[in-house]
Amino acid sequence: MSAITLPANRVARRTRILKQNLSRIAVTAFTLLILAFFLAPFLQMTFIGLSTSTQMSALGAPAWPAQPASFTYQGQVLEVYRVPTETGIRNLAIVKKGRRESTFIDPANPQAGQITWQGSWRALDRPWTLSPTWSNFAEVWDKIQFPRLFFNTLAIAVLGLIGTLISCTLVAYGFARFRIPGKDLLFTILISTIFLPEAVTIVPTYAFFVKIGWVGTWLPLIVPHFFANAYNVFLLRQYFLTIPREMDEAAMIDGAGPFRILLSIILPQMIPVIIAVALFHLVFAWNDFFGPLIYLATRPDLQPLAVGLSRFQGLHHTEPPLVQAAALMTLLVPTLLFFMAQRVFMQGVVITGVEK
Repeated sequence: MSAITLPANRVARRTRILKQNLSRIAVTAFTLLILAFFLAPFLQMTFIGLSTSTQMSALGAPAWPAQPASFTYQGQVLEVYRVPTETGIRNLAIVKKGRRESTFIDPANPQAGQITWQGSWRALDRPWTLSPTWSNFAEVWDKIQFPRLFFNTLAIAVLGLIGTLISCTLVAYGFARFRIPGKDLLFTILISTIFLPEAVTIVPTYAFFVKIGWVGTWLPLIVPHFFANAYNVFLLRQYFLTIPREMDEAAMIDGAGPFRILLSIILPQMIPVIIAVALFHLVFAWNDFFGPLIYLATRPDLQPLAVGLSRFQGLHHTEPPLVQAAALMTLLVPTLLFFMAQRVFMQGVVITGVEK
């Protein structure tokens, strides 16, 4: 009986393992398909940024960055075409173009002399070779004044980040740890501001900054972040609630005050959520376009990359490779920051929504 049951158990175990492996392969394949779908626009942007304007306007040009093949003959640069011949399709350099008859030469054997081909050369395809145009980035660097725009963007983002972390941490600490009359109502009002459209507040806010003379400076883009915002306060408060109050009470017994508890007990445990909030703000500040556009419209020397890129696109809209190269250079910093802090960032996002 056991001799019959044992092989059956092995078959069942192998079948179960096979099903598990197939399930993993299917999930992995589906994930890769979704990833390819989302990365396709970025890949196309990269290809365009490394191409030339000639390739973008040429018929039959490949999607990847490439250059049409050419051949130098007797001091002249000749175009190479794929020409059908009796021995098959050959890559020949055209010497003389004609409506019904053209003259070619074989780049592999130019000493063989010229070859006469009957037909219209316009119907022929050109062979393309992989050739990234890295000079697009150098050209953008000079034309867009990238170092200046990069410094402006980084300064606005970092100064606003300091204000965001300080103000949001203090406000979230107060909502999570102190007994305040009407605290729940105040927190509800704060969270409700998330649903307030920016279009409702932009006119009075702009009028206020004009009145105090801040338009044309970085102050309207930096100072408001020192007064907290509902989204980041909510994330930080949720993290505060996961830290046991017994740790605060133990520190109070040792004589620590509220500020000392925040610095010595709570903040060291908040690294993941602080990095998450910092990345959220950096991405927002890096991509912010409308605010810098209206407050720095008269000061091109103070504008960040988002506004400078828009202005560059308006001037060079007939040169898509340069525009895409500028966009790739703008995306480089936030992309690197995300991948460098990905593990801690995801940990902070998860923990803020899960109670221990």
